[in-house]
Amino acid sequence: MKGNEVIAHAAIRYGCDGYFGYPITPQSEVMETLMEEKPWETTGMVVLQAESEVSSINMVYGGASTGKRVMTSSSSPGVSLMSEGLSYLAGAELPCVVVNCQRGGPGLGTIQPSQGDYFQACKGGGHGDFHMIVLAPNSVQEMHDHVAEAFDLAFKYRNPAMILADGAIGQMMEKVVLAPQRPRKTDEEIAAECRSWATYGKPADRKRNIVTSLELQSEKMEIINKRLQEKYKALEENEVRYEAIECDDADYVIVAFGSSARICSASVEMARAEGLKVGLLRPITLYPFPTRPIAELAARVKGFLSVELNAGQMVEDVRLAVNGAAPVEHFGRQGGMMFAPDEVLAALKEKLIKK
Repeated sequence: MKGNEVIAHAAIRYGCDGYFGYPITPQSEVMETLMEEKPWETTGMVVLQAESEVSSINMVYGGASTGKRVMTSSSSPGVSLMSEGLSYLAGAELPCVVVNCQRGGPGLGTIQPSQGDYFQACKGGGHGDFHMIVLAPNSVQEMHDHVAEAFDLAFKYRNPAMILADGAIGQMMEKVVLAPQRPRKTDEEIAAECRSWATYGKPADRKRNIVTSLELQSEKMEIINKRLQEKYKALEENEVRYEAIECDDADYVIVAFGSSARICSASVEMARAEGLKVGLLRPITLYPFPTRPIAELAARVKGFLSVELNAGQMVEDVRLAVNGAAPVEHFGRQGGMMFAPDEVLAALKEKLIKK
């Protein structure tokens, strides 16, 4: 099935309580599939088309504040409209899942695949000092698996989590193994797990829970910000995920995520066939970024090529991780254009190997 379709099936099977969204190409199949499956009849899951992306993210805020498992999905311009709500969710420390099936921009751009939202996803996504947890699938199976992973991390750290896909992964069809159905959490289970913060109704034996991102006293707001930064440090220490392919003896390493990594895996095979020792490091978590594994490789390789469907965004984090220990170059295409494996290999030779 399509990557977008499997997001819907995974949400149902995870035991998601509510989906609030608005259609936009190339991710509309998420909501269309949910409407076809009618999970409100089988699991009680709420599925609602909001009047806009602004409405949908604020519905997510409301549902998340009660301790429910809630989510939305959109594509690049729609996520831009959600940016204020994402900041509010992070500031209020509310868990939720947001799926971004990226398309080419800026502006309305094109409906073709892009990875131009890396900055938006990994450097905040809205105003203020905050981070979302960002997972980058490179297959339909990972689109499925990342739904559960994103929800589990979101609740573990009380933080919004984003699945940063793109139009290629969302629209491609592959075989997928669906997870068994998880029952939705009961109100009693939610009350037990989220007792310290959720607004599910005030029992007599605890203080009132207030969900807000507002604090008018600067001294108190700084304390909140420091607590958030400690949470992000914990994420960076404990939740980094990546895949290393042919990196053990590599002289050169390609760094790529999502659909770009699929293409680059073929580039690595082509390079190896020519006798070039090339590896691929695929970040699975874009935040937290695999800084340490890249830094360890930088101590012994001759160079890195960051390959992205954009003008150069993740390359900045690669350079920070390498910290001058080896050359770092970028190769990408924009506007919804995708590269071929031989283009990547040619860029690697031109930018690094021939120097």
